[in-house]
Amino acid sequence: MNIRMKAVGLAAALAVVGAAALHAQTLAAVQAAGELRCGINTGLPGFAYTDDDGNWTGFDVAYCRALAAAVLGDADAVTYVNLTGKTRFPALQSGEVDVLSRNTTWTFSRDVDLGFTFIGVSYYDGQGFMGRRSLGVMSATELDGASVCIQTGTTTELNLADFFRTNGMEYEPVPIETNAEARAAYEEERCDVYTTDASGIAATRSTFGDADAHMIYPEVVSKEPLGPLVQQGDDQWADIARWVLNALIIAEELGVTQANVMDMAAGTDHPEINRMLGTEGSYGEMLGLDAQWAVRAIEAEGNYAEIFDRYLIPLSLQRGLNALYKDGGILYAPPFR
Repeated sequence: MNIRMKAVGLAAALAVVGAAALHAQTLAAVQAAGELRCGINTGLPGFAYTDDDGNWTGFDVAYCRALAAAVLGDADAVTYVNLTGKTRFPALQSGEVDVLSRNTTWTFSRDVDLGFTFIGVSYYDGQGFMGRRSLGVMSATELDGASVCIQTGTTTELNLADFFRTNGMEYEPVPIETNAEARAAYEEERCDVYTTDASGIAATRSTFGDADAHMIYPEVVSKEPLGPLVQQGDDQWADIARWVLNALIIAEELGVTQANVMDMAAGTDHPEINRMLGTEGSYGEMLGLDAQWAVRAIEAEGNYAEIFDRYLIPLSLQRGLNALYKDGGILYAPPFR
C-alpha cells in the first residue's frame, strides 16, 4: 500500500470513528435527561391520539412507552412530539426526537439517502382509497378526473401519481398537511376521495358519524411496511429500539402477557422466555441495560397482540399480514439466542 492510499484509508477510518463517537450517545443522553423524546403523529385514531384526559395513547404510542420502560424504568417518562409528514424527518435528523414512531414507511431512500435506521416493521400496510358512496364509484380504477386529498411529504403522493398514470387516468390533487386537515377537507367535500395507508383510512372513517356513507375501495396500491426509526450512526441505540419491538412480538409468540410477565420473570422451563426476561444469559448487558429491560417493556402495554387488540381491533382492522407467521401472517422476529 502506498503512502497516499494509507492516508486516504486513515482519513476514512477517522471519519467513521468520529461519526460513531458523535452518535453513540443516545442511551446516555436519554438516561441523563430522564425522558424519551418520541415523535408521533399529530393525531390518528388507534395509532396516536389523546384520550379524554388529554393523555397520548394508541398503537404507535404504546411502542414509545415500551421503549421508555426498557431504558428508563418508567413507561410514562415520554415527551411526545407531534410531527407532520413534512416535519418528522427534520426532527429526527436534528435530534429533536430520539425515535420516530409515526406510521412511517420503510423505503430505500429514507433508509439510505436520508440516513435513518428502520428498526423493524410494526405494521404491514398498503395504500388505499375512500370515497363517498354517493359518487357511485365501486373501484379506485373508476376515479378518472376525481379530486384527491393527499398528505404532503409522504410516500402516498408518489404512489398516487403512479397509480393514476398506470391506469391512464387524470386527477386533481388537494394537498393537506395532517390527518385532521384531510378529514376536514374530505368532510367539507373539497375532495372526492381521500387516500393514505389503509389503516389510516379505517381510522379516519371510524370517526365519522355516518361511516356507512363512505366506502373504502378494494384496491391496495402499494406496500407500506411501517415501523419505528432512529438516526444512523448509533448502533447501540438502534439495537435497543429494535429489540424492544422484537420482544413485544416474541412475547406474543411465547405466551408472555402483561398479566403474567412478572411471574414468568422469576424463571420458567422455557429457555427462550428465560433469556428474554433476564433469568438466563446476559442479553441486557449486551445492550447496555439491566437484565429486566424486556420485562418492563412488556409490562408497560402488553405483548404485540394485546397492543393490537386494544387499539386497532376497535377500528375493525384485522390482523391479516400482521398475524404471527405461525398463524398465517408474516409477523416474525429473530430469536433471543
